[in-house]
Amino acid sequence: MAGRGPHMLLERACIGPVCGVDEAGRGPWAGPVSAAAVILHPRRAPKGLDDSKKLTAKMRETLEVEIKAKAVAWAVGFASVEEIAELNILHATGLAMRRAVEALSVAPVHALVDGNYRFRLPCEVKTVVGGDAKSKSIAAASILAKVARDRLMAEMDAAYPGYGFAAHKGYGAPRHAEALLALGPCEIHRMSWAPVKLAIEGRNPHLAAAIDDAVLD
Repeated sequence: MAGRGPHMLLERACIGPVCGVDEAGRGPWAGPVSAAAVILHPRRAPKGLDDSKKLTAKMRETLEVEIKAKAVAWAVGFASVEEIAELNILHATGLAMRRAVEALSVAPVHALVDGNYRFRLPCEVKTVVGGDAKSKSIAAASILAKVARDRLMAEMDAAYPGYGFAAHKGYGAPRHAEALLALGPCEIHRMSWAPVKLAIEGRNPHLAAAIDDAVLD
């Protein structure tokens, strides 16, 4: 059973309300990082939940509606480009997660967090490597975080035209690299990141070793 996709075994092993927590947007050259927290009802979890990277945009948007309708509680938090610069991306991710958990209408006793880093949250934390493929709650959180950030980056495309944010969501796509070289960075670019620094110097952003960080969330 555990190998056939996300389940609720980890949630059932916890006493008290348990939320799944996941993030989106650690790798992009621009835009905030987002996180979501979701408490699912064990008998009302939407069908089709999975790692958000395995779903199409349309599937994620459909599941977003179902998750919000059926979840016991859900919330999304962001950490801004300025906070990423001040704290670094790891701690900014933790900040976005904490904001999401604190915004839940039901206080969780436990949080199942995707990955192996134990962020400081206002409840007990259990890390789950590959959690969005193992836990339905984490999978639901990954979907909400991804859809919320994608929606925001589409809005940023209108505010900062020419970069193609609606298409690549701030990640290191060739079109993004070309726009950075032609236009220079805008207010939502992560100025301390190597690809952006290279573009400021008039050099190809794809020369940066940091391109390895631009893995789609």
